[in-house]
Amino acid sequence: MVVRSLLNIRRPMRFGDYVWNDIGVPDEGPVRVRVDLPRQMISVFRNGHEVGTAVILYGTDHKPTPTGTFPILARARSHMSSLYDAEMPYMLRLTNDGVAIHASRVRSGSATHGCVGVPLAFARLLFDQVARGDLVTIVGA
Repeated sequence: MVVRSLLNIRRPMRFGDYVWNDIGVPDEGPVRVRVDLPRQMISVFRNGHEVGTAVILYGTDHKPTPTGTFPILARARSHMSSLYDAEMPYMLRLTNDGVAIHASRVRSGSATHGCVGVPLAFARLLFDQVARGDLVTIVGA
């Protein structure tokens, strides 16, 4: 992926924060998502332009978030985890064993069972940008 522009963020981001700005970015073009586990950040790129970023939650040592590049396998605005009996709004499934990006209460000291948790408002925006097959790259240490 060629990066054409990055968001200009002028303050430190904290748990629950996100920035979304697609003004001047073409409506068309490939969408890619990059999750940086060590930095606890997600970035959304459309046609090479970063349009959104947020602070995330990710898996614990006992249920780590996998690294690699994954196509979005399924999408659901409203989803309930059958394993954990937990709501997963704006779910974007990445693996066949249930790892997904979804809305979560992003706060200090929290983690997921391997998923990537993002703020609810960011999850809505992300959900509207991506399609099945779009690629998500998760990088680790």
